[in-house]
Amino acid sequence: MVNLDDVRIYDKIEPENMRGHLHGLPEQCRTAWDRASKFKLPADYADVNKVVILGMGGSAIGGDLVRSLFSGQKKPIIFVSREYDLPAFVDDRTLVIASSYSGNTEETLSAFSQTLERKCKKLAMTTGGELKRMAEAAGVPVFVIDYKGQPRAALGYGFISLIAFLQQLGLVSNKKDEVKSMIQDLDKVLGELQETVTTGSNRAKQLAKELHGKVAVIYGAGILSEVAHRWKTQINENGKSWAFYETFSELNHNAVVGYQFPRELASKIYVVLLRCPSLHPRILLRYQITAELLKQSGISHETIDSRAENELSQMMGLLYLGDWVSYYIAILNEIDPTPVTVIEYLKKRLSDSK
Repeated sequence: MVNLDDVRIYDKIEPENMRGHLHGLPEQCRTAWDRASKFKLPADYADVNKVVILGMGGSAIGGDLVRSLFSGQKKPIIFVSREYDLPAFVDDRTLVIASSYSGNTEETLSAFSQTLERKCKKLAMTTGGELKRMAEAAGVPVFVIDYKGQPRAALGYGFISLIAFLQQLGLVSNKKDEVKSMIQDLDKVLGELQETVTTGSNRAKQLAKELHGKVAVIYGAGILSEVAHRWKTQINENGKSWAFYETFSELNHNAVVGYQFPRELASKIYVVLLRCPSLHPRILLRYQITAELLKQSGISHETIDSRAENELSQMMGLLYLGDWVSYYIAILNEIDPTPVTVIEYLKKRLSDSK
C-alpha cells in the first residue's frame, strides 16, 4: 500500500495538484465572500420570495448546501434544479441563479434560456462560456468566478457567494461573523489534515485507509444531508471509487432492512455517519441505534462528530474532512484525482449526437 506519509509521492501521483486546491479552500472562501458582498444586485431583486438555483455536479452542490443551511427559515424558499426545463412555479418574485463553472453545462443552459422568456429575476455565476455570453446579451448580471480548477474545487464560490447574495437581498440575517469564524475553523482543520501531518495524527488519512478498497456509504441528517452528498461525489470524482449516501430519518425506514443480504457484501462496505450537536435529539438517537444495527450485521462503520459551534462551521468542517479523505483515497488508488475522463467522454458523446 502507498505510504501516505511519504510526501514525495504526491507530486508523482497527482501532477495536476488537487491538493493545492484543498490547501486553498479557506482563502477561496474568504475571497468569494468579499467579492460577492461587493457585487451589487439590482434594487428590485429585493422583493423575491423564492430562489431557484440551476446547476449540475460541482456547480450545484453550493445550492444544495445553502438550501440545507437555511431550511429552518420561513423564507426564502430555496430550490435546486438539475433539469433541462425551468420549474413551472418560477414567477416575477423568483430569483433564478444559473450556476455553471464552465458556462457550457447543457442542462443549465437549457433551463436558463427559458428564464429569458419569464419575468423572473436572473443572475449568472460562471467563469465564462455560453452562459456568460447569453446573460450579457440579455442584460443579466454575471458574477464571474475568478478561479481556475475543476468545478468541484471551486466550492467557496459556489456556496459562500450564495450566502453573500442572500444576505445582500435581506433574505437571511447578517452572516459576516459566522463566515469569518468558519474560515478560521477551516484554517485549523487544514493544519490537522494536510499531507505533511502523519497518519497517526491525521484523521483524513486514517479514514481513507479504512475506506480504501471498499464501497463507501455516507450517512447524514439535517444540515449534514448535503455534506454527506458532497462526500459521496468527492469519493466518486477524486477517488474514482464507488460511493453512496443516505439521509436520516428516511434510511431508518428502508436501508437498515437491507443490511442482511448479500452477506458477502458486508465485508466490502464501510459506513461513515456524519453527526453534529445541532441535530434534533430524536435524530441523534437514531444515529446511536443505527450504529448498533450496523454492528449487529457485521458492517464496518464509524461516527464522525463535528466539534464546531455554529452550523456553517459544522457543515464546512465535516465537508473539508471529506474532501481530504477523497483525495487520500485517490493517492492510495495511485491515480491522479483531478481528471474526470469518463465525464469528458460522456459530454463528447452527447455533443456528437446533436
